[in-house]
Amino acid sequence: MDRRQLAKGLAGVAVAPWLPRLAHGAPVEGRDYVRLAQPVPVASSGKIEVVEFFGYWCPHCNAFEPTLDAWARKLPPDVALRRVPVAFSAAQEPYAKIYFALEAMGQLQAMHTKVFAAIHVQRHRLEKDGEIQAFVAANGIDGAKFIETMKSFTVASKLKQARQLAEAYRIDGVPTLGIHGRYFTSPSLAGGSDEALKVADQLIQRVRKG
Repeated sequence: MDRRQLAKGLAGVAVAPWLPRLAHGAPVEGRDYVRLAQPVPVASSGKIEVVEFFGYWCPHCNAFEPTLDAWARKLPPDVALRRVPVAFSAAQEPYAKIYFALEAMGQLQAMHTKVFAAIHVQRHRLEKDGEIQAFVAANGIDGAKFIETMKSFTVASKLKQARQLAEAYRIDGVPTLGIHGRYFTSPSLAGGSDEALKVADQLIQRVRKG
């Protein structure tokens, strides 16, 4: 979902189906992926870093999540995936803060897919403190502590870092995959979720070969 679609609201809009384009051959720069003019610094972990830029509010991210999760479970040891929530507007910031608060409280693994389900299946809006507190409390998390964590300096710092990283990658839509600070691709660029991950695999290979 890009910025032009954001004004349509959380319900999403009807978009043309992504058409597969990678049946044969290598991905094409400028069509299937973008090479960054200015490389982005990556974590000094010794691994190839893949960043998923996403938003809990985004219906395309919700649809992409199961495919991405299955792909992530099969990644080789030298590749690390991390998720970075993106907020293009103030109204979307609570969703990014939910992610970072879950991370800070050690609840991310248990709650990540539940947040997507709450928004896109159960049609809950998780933008106001009361809505968020009721949701996490229903899932066994101390609601008051969660809201306190969302408003903490740590989460504010994480949100700022996420914004800076998205700007460095020049992200204007989600879901998008950043590859080791050098490239990015997405289902909308590559022609579908599976195709985007195939492009990501080939870009990872390029990074690995130096």
